[in-house]
Amino acid sequence: MDKILMRSLMFVPAHSEKLMSSAAKIPADVLLLDIEDSVQPAENKQVARDMVLKYLSQGKFKGKHIFPRINDRESGQLLKDVTQLSVNGVDGFMYPKAKTGKDIYFFDKLLETIEYEKGMETGTFKIIPLIETASAVMNVQEICSVSKRVIAVAYGSEDFITDLEGIHDKEHVSLFTPRAMIAMGARAQNVIPIDTVHVRVKDLADLEENLKLSVKLGFEGMLVLNPLELELVHQYYSPTAEQVKHSQNILEFDQEAKREGKGVAIINGKFIGPPFVAKAKKILKKHELVSKKKK
Repeated sequence: MDKILMRSLMFVPAHSEKLMSSAAKIPADVLLLDIEDSVQPAENKQVARDMVLKYLSQGKFKGKHIFPRINDRESGQLLKDVTQLSVNGVDGFMYPKAKTGKDIYFFDKLLETIEYEKGMETGTFKIIPLIETASAVMNVQEICSVSKRVIAVAYGSEDFITDLEGIHDKEHVSLFTPRAMIAMGARAQNVIPIDTVHVRVKDLADLEENLKLSVKLGFEGMLVLNPLELELVHQYYSPTAEQVKHSQNILEFDQEAKREGKGVAIINGKFIGPPFVAKAKKILKKHELVSKKKK
């Protein structure tokens, strides 16, 4: 699977015909069709599975990246979720409430068995673990590295704060350390870090402040609850025109320095060493993904 653009991962309660219909038209990079927390009571979970299958079979999500958020291994719903939803059109699954790498290893092997039974290639379905517990934050590198299916890891702050018995303060101070740990742990394992939802969905000024910090911490995208957030989210997780131009200049000067046998290039009096070149390549790759999405 080619790298997926993951600036926005939007939750959609999959039992709601109205919300599923709307989701098919919005420009979120990834749709997290929810079978878990937002689908209540429990009998609605089968309604949600059926709705996902109906929309996929009708081609309503064609061209979109689909990751259902399934129920955890202690819910009694996991096997039904994965058996029914491991179909063409689904890229993978968001696995909730992972605590250690053992949870993801278990889920990896379950997917492998289902793929074998259905005659599908091993590794077809990818995994996005949701980090929602103190244990998961402390074990984030293990969670990211235990399976090659793990392509991204996302932070679920509200369940985390409940598990921590902490307080989600207005300034988000209580979330800073886990956010930093998740971003670093994910990057250490070459996995995409996805930031937590912004719970005050109508406060776009607060969202923007969160996005500024999120980008500084190294996150590549954010979990989204409301389509109103998408414009700002996409803006902050996309390279600016200035960044793209500067990155192009870095690569041009680097190539020129190599042709002339120089060790490093110099732009505006600054040495351009390997880290700058590597970052420039990443920015241009991200720009390429964003450009493809716009077409």
